[in-house]
Amino acid sequence: MLLSSYFTRPIFRAAALILAATASFVTARTVRAQEVTPPTANRPLHAARVGSAHVIAKPPVIDGRLTDEQWKEGEPLVGFVQREQREGSPVTEQTEVRLLTDGEALYIGAWMYDREPSAIVPGEKVRDGTISNSDYVAIILDTYLDRQNGFVFATTPAGIEYDGQIIREGEGGGVMQSGQNRAQSGSMGGFNLNWDGSWRVMTSVDSLGWYAEFRIPFSTLRYGGGAIQTWGLNAARMIRRKNEESFWSFIPRQFNLYRMSLAGTLEGIAVPVRRVATVSPYVLASAQRDFENELKARYPADWGADLKYGLTPSLTLDLTYNTDFAQVEVDEQRTNLTRFPIFFPEKRPFFLENAGVFSAGTPQAVDLFFSRKIGISEGTPVPIIGGGRVTGRIGSTTIGAMQLFTDDAPLGGVAGQSYTVLRALREVSRRSRIGVIGVQRMTTDSTASYNRTLGVDGRIGLGDQWTIDWWGAGTQTPGRTGDDLGFSGRVAYSTRDWNNSVRYVQLGEDFNPEVGFLNRQGGYTFYDVNLMRFYRNTNWAWFRQWNPHVSYRGYFGRDDFYQSGQFHIDFSEIEFSSGARFGPELNVFHEGLQQPFAIATDVVLPTGSYDWASLGLDWTTDPSANLSMVMRGDFGPFYTGTRNGGSVTITARRGATISSSLLVDYQDVRLDEGNFTRSLVGLKAAYFFTPRIFVQTLTQFNNQQQIWTANARLGWLNTAGTGLFVVFNDGESADGFFSWQRPKARSLVVKYTRQIGTGT
Repeated sequence: MLLSSYFTRPIFRAAALILAATASFVTARTVRAQEVTPPTANRPLHAARVGSAHVIAKPPVIDGRLTDEQWKEGEPLVGFVQREQREGSPVTEQTEVRLLTDGEALYIGAWMYDREPSAIVPGEKVRDGTISNSDYVAIILDTYLDRQNGFVFATTPAGIEYDGQIIREGEGGGVMQSGQNRAQSGSMGGFNLNWDGSWRVMTSVDSLGWYAEFRIPFSTLRYGGGAIQTWGLNAARMIRRKNEESFWSFIPRQFNLYRMSLAGTLEGIAVPVRRVATVSPYVLASAQRDFENELKARYPADWGADLKYGLTPSLTLDLTYNTDFAQVEVDEQRTNLTRFPIFFPEKRPFFLENAGVFSAGTPQAVDLFFSRKIGISEGTPVPIIGGGRVTGRIGSTTIGAMQLFTDDAPLGGVAGQSYTVLRALREVSRRSRIGVIGVQRMTTDSTASYNRTLGVDGRIGLGDQWTIDWWGAGTQTPGRTGDDLGFSGRVAYSTRDWNNSVRYVQLGEDFNPEVGFLNRQGGYTFYDVNLMRFYRNTNWAWFRQWNPHVSYRGYFGRDDFYQSGQFHIDFSEIEFSSGARFGPELNVFHEGLQQPFAIATDVVLPTGSYDWASLGLDWTTDPSANLSMVMRGDFGPFYTGTRNGGSVTITARRGATISSSLLVDYQDVRLDEGNFTRSLVGLKAAYFFTPRIFVQTLTQFNNQQQIWTANARLGWLNTAGTGLFVVFNDGESADGFFSWQRPKARSLVVKYTRQIGTGT
């Protein structure tokens, strides 16, 4: 069918009318979005902010108290301006940040004065925890001054290390799957929270407020050539009890912490030529038993190492041998009532550093490269023999090259593989870029089976309001001779009042990026239209904003068969000043089955088209409170019957030391073809002795898989994710959370890894 005929459908005519109406507001809204409420301290909010780092001969003691004389010599960054709650107003509590350097490291001191120190929210003592649930201070460094990429270093009154890499100003542009949040989406979008650098921070609290001291070695950062440089710089502070977020260089509320194009500058920073050179060896001892395939327990011991070397100050080589991920947190199980795979994020450290460099496609829908396809086969780990990666900058071009080799799968059936990924990105102007990517998988045995993907992608930023994302790719798979091309385009419009987007994706029936992620196979055409309006009233202290919004997502097969569709209508979503949220909604679904769908054991839906409408409810309480709740409910028709249920997560905390949460997901499905229930229970508990010493447990039961699992981890961290880990895993066949049938697998692993070298 011709493409033009798709748009004769009522949904697209309606979407066109809505978009046309939206366009009529563009000129007025663009002007309004650039207007700013009163200037702060007689300085326009959009005036350029410039800071400097004072050169010192002797480094300060990093104890979080800021009592060393050196701090008095630094030029303070002051005049912080609110993004939330009152955009454009001065921060309500005095805030100062000073920067120092001794040629080896960048030292940052932050004074967060507070007239109510007893009301400071410390947060949990966990590395890379959710800082928005507590008070925090953050520093953003754009070391290449490209106004798109950078590093974030942040901490809370609890003294945690929070760091990450900003890619493309944090704009991921992905298709989130139902029920997933940002943490589950992993590092393939615009912010890689899982990057762990080598740096230190200490904090303290007294009757005047709280304070933070950072030491960030230059070897942790990547930057261009030149002894004296200018970097992009911004600083942020959150006062959680007021839900007040402020910035040194003003950021309007439609943007966030990662908006590097609106950052200030750090001028005259002297950087060393010294390059990173570290080696991180590990040793491991374990006891393991696979009760379904082994008669006895095994006691394997192993070792390996990662090496990092700076080829230039901006280009880094990583080598890995006998890579092991025993310390990595296990996946959280989820209920799946669809016939399509669920996206699980990457958590393995080697793949997380610079992960954004290799990101291409539409995250969580059509990832042209997805690192979880390396070293994992059907959910079972496959040994990674080793390999290497080069990432960094050559001029204004970001490059990435990765080569890894895996061994044969432990239980046979999958031969050893060679994986090659090549990536190049060039910044062409403010908020605009173009890139290419090549991915290859090839067996290392005589069969020489292979799969290849070649793609090109780009982004065009038009001012601060408009963003155009696009990509195109082709794949090559022996035996597949049909249409193996795919492409996508997305246009987004964002201001303080609107957040709208339109996306189009088309995939051929033989488009097959095997080292990528596809949310459905067989080729399709996808339409995605989202319209959201923001309303504010600063006179209501309890009220943050009202977000009425509508959206449509539709999948059509290459034969024009209407596979799936959803209208989402929500005119009642309200966000409160506390961070709580409440929103009932209406969802109208369509599912077209071209073959029977076994939705449960002994419950098979016949071929045909199904349409239904159901009510949904999202309810989130203040996430920073000692006791908080996140609830999602779905009620009403479902295929040939009904579905009633939802999920609730209750989180309880005690100070910064103890945290626990209980997830209960229950779905009662009653169909003409049969009835069934889906239940999932997850219990988390954690005790944090210090920000670097912790015990965490995760226990889960899923009746869809009839399995009960437990994971317990003791971590004693050193730097950059290294240290001592003791990990216990247990899996049991079960028909209830407390009703186990027989053991499936059990293991105890002790792993120690240490970083040695100039990155320490």
